[in-house]
Amino acid sequence: MKHVTKFMAAAALGASMFAIAPVASAGDELTIVSWGGAYSESQRKAFYEPYNAAGNKVTEAEYNGEVAKIKAMVEANAVTWDVIDVDTPTGLQGCAEGALETIDWAKLGLDKSKFIGAELMDCAIPNIVYGTVFGYDTSKLAEGPTSLIDLFDMAKFPGKRGLWKNPQVNLEWALIADGVPSADVYKVLGTPEGVDRAFKKLDTIKKDIVWWEAGAQAPQLLADGQVVMTSAWNGRLQTAIDADGKPFKIVWDNQALDWDWWAITKNTPKLEEAYRFIAFASQPEMMANQTKFIAYGPSNKDAVPNIDPKTLPNLPTAPDNLKTAWQLDPQFWADNGDQLKERFNAWLAQ
Repeated sequence: MKHVTKFMAAAALGASMFAIAPVASAGDELTIVSWGGAYSESQRKAFYEPYNAAGNKVTEAEYNGEVAKIKAMVEANAVTWDVIDVDTPTGLQGCAEGALETIDWAKLGLDKSKFIGAELMDCAIPNIVYGTVFGYDTSKLAEGPTSLIDLFDMAKFPGKRGLWKNPQVNLEWALIADGVPSADVYKVLGTPEGVDRAFKKLDTIKKDIVWWEAGAQAPQLLADGQVVMTSAWNGRLQTAIDADGKPFKIVWDNQALDWDWWAITKNTPKLEEAYRFIAFASQPEMMANQTKFIAYGPSNKDAVPNIDPKTLPNLPTAPDNLKTAWQLDPQFWADNGDQLKERFNAWLAQ
């Protein structure tokens, strides 16, 4: 797939260093909103602490992607969230509903062509590339799963499965496990027959699914032995391995690639400060710094040469991890997400 090829090309690119963007003047204060857990911790260490050390002040907050809350702030002219880390669906929805600023790359002083995926959204700047993967505990499964098909093989691997309580990725994985090539998955999922086929495949493991909703829950389910394998965002599992010494193993087969982005709330009174922070956090050295704390790939291609060679194999953008990777289609989910979530919720209730 062409986007995956871009990722592989990026991993091989050399660096032409940007100068570190000037930090904001002392006294600037920003409220930056993100998703919590190991991911927010990586942002704190990689971005907020160096930014604060330069005389600025970042106040952190957490959310779960509530666009309605952002929009309500904007409409009430009471914006208290200045910079928001958005996933792709949240960014697209926030942009479409007028809750996010259109990004002026000239204000950032950054080369847009250096950022993987920058062309996909007008209201946000790519931050990290991550993969939805699945993993297992090697202390519980000596001979563990090696392919996506194994996630659905209850005979070979009996036991509970942890899955994100969302149709996204689950429906695509169900079709791929049922024999649909990843390159055709959205063509098939875009038909009523394809949707039926995906849910029929999920039916084969439905009674054994333990649903998680927050990213930190997935590795915890695995650690507690509540599931024998679980889907997760790759950085969450890698943090459990590196920081907590968990005997987990990631299965990279058919990882779903996606981004998180920096967005600016529409009509924030701290617009210039928001731009300055994002410019600071988007420098190649700063993005490479984040990989010390969580195993997500930086979107700035010039960051790659600054990454510790020992870290590179654990990133979703490592060539070996991209062999069967596919990219989530943000426009498909923007167009079909409400309908599929309604079907998914009805299926859950059955």
